[in-house]
Amino acid sequence: MFDAAVFGSLFLTLFVIMDPPGVTPIFLALTAGRPAKVQRRMAFQAVCVAFGVISVFGLVGHQILDYLHVSVPALMIAGGLLLLLIALDLLTGKTDEPKQTKDVNVALVPLGMPLLAGPGAIVSVILAVQNADGFAGQVSVWTAIVAIHVVLWVVMRYSLVIIRVIKDGGVVLVTRLAGMMLSAIAVQQIINGVTQVIQGS
Repeated sequence: MFDAAVFGSLFLTLFVIMDPPGVTPIFLALTAGRPAKVQRRMAFQAVCVAFGVISVFGLVGHQILDYLHVSVPALMIAGGLLLLLIALDLLTGKTDEPKQTKDVNVALVPLGMPLLAGPGAIVSVILAVQNADGFAGQVSVWTAIVAIHVVLWVVMRYSLVIIRVIKDGGVVLVTRLAGMMLSAIAVQQIINGVTQVIQGS
């Protein structure tokens, strides 16, 4: 009824791609200045959005991409460009502006997608669902998907303690660090997408 090898393989793959420790400073930077209750809610919303997107693509991912005539490399490049825009805002301090902190729900974009439910995670899940053998394989795949999202929620939920320790000055430092990390992730996604396009042609 349960395949531990399939579970472990997909869980570790998603852990590396979705990177819960690496998401922490980005989450802290994007939610800084909000009440603790709102931050906790946004952590939950981000995980729910990511789980929803991953689940939809796990079930009908290939059909969606085929219908829209969108290739995986195109998805990677688009996700990279979107993350790069957010990273530039973090680096230049634009996320500190009041309109950004009040009006924009960063739990949906960029946290839920494409940061957590990015092209890498989506493709990994599509392939895992396709390659899973029988009922036990499918149960193992979906258990791994649920487990990684629980880990993401726990990490983001309890990372809020860090904000109370580092105060405002530390938040600014974390914001710039997050911007630098996110820009590197974005550029790498774009490079991977372009590389796949070149290899495919």
